[in-house]
Amino acid sequence: MSTAGPPFISVRNLHKQIGDQQILRGINLTIREGENLVIIGGSGTGKSVFLKLVMGLIPATSGSIIVDNTEITTLNERQLGPHRRKIGMLFQDGALFDSLTVAENVAFPLRESGMKDSPDMHSRIHEVLAAVGLADHGHKLPAALSGGMRKRAALARAVVSRPRCIFYDEPTAGLDPIVSDSIDRLIRRTQLHYRCTSVVVTHDMRSVRSVADRVVYFREGLIHFEGSPDQLFSSTDPLVRQFVEGHCDEDE
Repeated sequence: MSTAGPPFISVRNLHKQIGDQQILRGINLTIREGENLVIIGGSGTGKSVFLKLVMGLIPATSGSIIVDNTEITTLNERQLGPHRRKIGMLFQDGALFDSLTVAENVAFPLRESGMKDSPDMHSRIHEVLAAVGLADHGHKLPAALSGGMRKRAALARAVVSRPRCIFYDEPTAGLDPIVSDSIDRLIRRTQLHYRCTSVVVTHDMRSVRSVADRVVYFREGLIHFEGSPDQLFSSTDPLVRQFVEGHCDEDE
């Protein structure tokens, strides 16, 4: 387990409305440096929207989002650039560029930030590919990779810029249990190696046990539960139990 430091992300009374739909209805949450926070909840409860709000990809309807001591809800698009570079993102489908090799995909955020071809760039690319077990696959196109390898390549791209925090959106979705376990272990190793904060959105209860320092359960746009994995799995709250055990009468 990680030893969490001071607050890195602090969200207060966060609301997000899209059209007539109230997605988030007053989220209050602090995420500390170096911790692995896992967010669970049914489809449509605002988990992915929460990640996009904290990254500054979409505006909040109301509320406060403080990241690394900076209130981001008041920043304009130009000011959001340095903020976004503090956070790496592993999308659910990997979101790799099909026409680029694995190494070129990993290099993409470095080039976007203005870094030129150099021994330092190639060293960083090799370092992260080796860290995710793809040192010998940089020349391949994404179509030549398995699902688990594509997730690893996407993780290498997410960490190559050395962000302070990494967001994972359903990192084990569509993977078999053995590959899922390898991704969970990789998330832990990445956190320890790069000393970064991790926020993982998942429906996979095995991942919760493997990855989480702390768990929050989103329900109807609010946090219904917050605690350790042990507290989650021993909870007697019927709504928590229904979700954790996968009962079909969960009203999500």
